[in-house]
Formats: sequence, C-alpha cells, structure tokens
Amino acid sequence: MKLDYLLLDVFTRDRLQGNQLAVVLKGDGLLDNEMQAIAREFNLSETVFITKPQNERNSAGIRIFTPFEELPFAGHPTVGAAVVLGLQNDRTAVRMEERIGLVTALFEKADKRSGEARFALPRLSSKVADMTDKLSIAQGLGIEVEEIGCDVFAPAVYSAGVTFHLIPVRDAGVLRRVRPNVAMFNEVFFHDHHSAYVFTLTPEEPDNDIAARMFSNTAGEDPGTGSAAAALIGLLSDEADFASGQADYMLRQGKEMGRLCRISLQLRRENEVLIHGAIGGHAVIVGEGQLDLS
Repeated sequence: MKLDYLLLDVFTRDRLQGNQLAVVLKGDGLLDNEMQAIAREFNLSETVFITKPQNERNSAGIRIFTPFEELPFAGHPTVGAAVVLGLQNDRTAVRMEERIGLVTALFEKADKRSGEARFALPRLSSKVADMTDKLSIAQGLGIEVEEIGCDVFAPAVYSAGVTFHLIPVRDAGVLRRVRPNVAMFNEVFFHDHHSAYVFTLTPEEPDNDIAARMFSNTAGEDPGTGSAAAALIGLLSDEADFASGQADYMLRQGKEMGRLCRISLQLRRENEVLIHGAIGGHAVIVGEGQLDLS
C-alpha cells in the first residue's frame, strides 16, 4: 500500500513558519489504528486523512489525529485540508464531513501552492466552568498572581468541540515569561485534555489584536491552535461591549516558538447571544511524498 501525502505550514503565508500539518490524500480503507500509527509516524501536532464523503454533495470526509488520539475537530487541520481541497478541485467553497459535523470553508487561492480558508464553527463556543483559584493558576504557569487577568477577562473553561482552559494575562511580557510547572499542570488544568490557552490583548502591536500561547502536558507548546481560538471566541463574545453586531480580531500565536501563526477570528452577536463564530488563515504546501506501507 502506498499513500500520497502533502506537508503544509498553516496559519501563515510563509514557508517554514506557522503550524505544520501532514495531509494524507486518500485515507479510504485505512483502519482507525492504522491512521493512528501513521499520525504517530509523522509525529506532528495533527495529521489529516482525506476520505470520500458519505454525501456526494460534500467535498470530502476528513479524520484528524494527533500522535496520541483522534480529535472530533481542530482548526489548523480544517484550514489546511480546505486549502488542499480548494487547490485540487478549483473550488471557492469546500464542504468537509468531520467527526463534529459538516464544516463549510470559503477558499481563496493565492497561487498553485497556497491559499486562504475561513470556516464557520460547526459548534459555537460556550462556557464549561469558571476558574477562581488564581494562586494555583499562577503556580501552574510560573507567573505571579497579580499578572493573571487582562482588561475585563478572567480565567474560564470554554469549548467549541475541544475544551480549553482560557487564561488571560496582563500583557505580552507576561505571556513571553510563562513557564508551565509540569509537576502540577494536570492538577490545575484538569478538564479533558489538560490544555491551557494563555492570552493577552496587544494594543501596542499593529498587526494583531490578541496574542496567545497554548500548552499541554502531552504535546508541550503548540504554535497555532485553531480549536483553542474557536473556544476563545466564546469568551470574547461573553465579554463583548455590544448587544448585537459583529467583531473581527487578528490573533498571533507561536511567536515565542519561532513559528509565527496568524489566526483570524470573527464573532456575531444578536441580543447578547453568540450566533456565529468563524476562524481562518492562510496555508502553504511545503512538501509532498509517499508512504510505502507494503
């Protein structure tokens, strides 16, 4: 068995930046454990397997695996898969069947190896829990208690399909100094995947509105986490200063790792209720090859 694959950098226009992604082009016929083994072989944060759709009106099915497990949804694999499908099929709209549900992405081609995709969240972000123990949070992140919090934002747990602990910090300097305490990390950030998305507002940075870093005990730091940005949309909406209308943000992530990502966020509220959320970004193909599993 031989399988063609592509390597992409996602949430960036520039090669060798952004978040790396492997896309296996024809995953039909692979068993779940074989997909998991291939994802472990690539050893990237996520690997996507493109399959034939169950409904012929849709573009493709996609399965998303980390080296350790399958995910129902993730942002940078969705953007990367949409760019691949848009380039291959010369389409401006791509409909993908994911475990979480149907995801429709709008695609704009930049050149024959890159483009931009933006998609509405298949599940709107909502609060799971508050986080009131600032001392434990500070100890878990290696910062001071008084450095937790930014503007109107307080720590909380949100999910748009994947759960994240959202931790606002005072400024970009604090964000840069975060050093997770591995020994107590899982105890402090105990929901689901033990993932902490630490963020701050960046009014002093002209190219973005928000900066973030994502940490987990299993994968370490991730350069660009679309599912966490999707969760953040819920918190941004809950603290928005308008009852009805739309807000757009540009978020940077991965700068501290030398893998700068830029993720666009959009939310729409009606009568103080979140009715729409979307994320997007660019992706560029940086390599291709063939897996030989004969």
